[in-house]
Amino acid sequence: MIIFFGIILMQLEQANHVSWRTVLLGVAPVIVASFAYPLGNRKMMEICGGRLDSYQRTLGMTLASLPFWLLLSLYGLLTAGAPSKEQIIQSLLVAIFSGIIATILFFQATDMVRKDMHKLAAVEATQSMEVLFAVFGEILLLSAPMPSALSWFGMLAIVIGMILHSYFSRRLHASASSQQSLNA
Repeated sequence: MIIFFGIILMQLEQANHVSWRTVLLGVAPVIVASFAYPLGNRKMMEICGGRLDSYQRTLGMTLASLPFWLLLSLYGLLTAGAPSKEQIIQSLLVAIFSGIIATILFFQATDMVRKDMHKLAAVEATQSMEVLFAVFGEILLLSAPMPSALSWFGMLAIVIGMILHSYFSRRLHASASSQQSLNA
């Protein structure tokens, strides 16, 4: 909840400048993606049973979602027209850094801990750090303005949430391990 609160703080200022409809249209896909992405990864690990490496799983999930992206692209083309050159460049950068590099790293990390649910949950929680990397990438690569103090506070809340999640996950895992050794 602390991580979620941090993300809300980061977006709060923008909420004053957009309509509720726009906020819902932006938030709903993010909420769906925050569940669908780890769920899809876990399902791919379960179905493939370790036969596919992280590169192959990335390709598999990309191919499986391709019809959705094609329909979304067609809708955007029909309603808003072709994207600008800047939008294409930004989309390409997101596709490379988030869609390829981050996904492969994420899948490799989940492969390493797939038999331990506590560690798997901890790895999945690191997804929230993507928000921070996106902000820094926008500033460095796209000359976006610096975030406000409220946004920085939200980023700090995300980092604190990540640290607390790791700490308590480790304590719970250590407690469960010692309980199992006592029962044996």
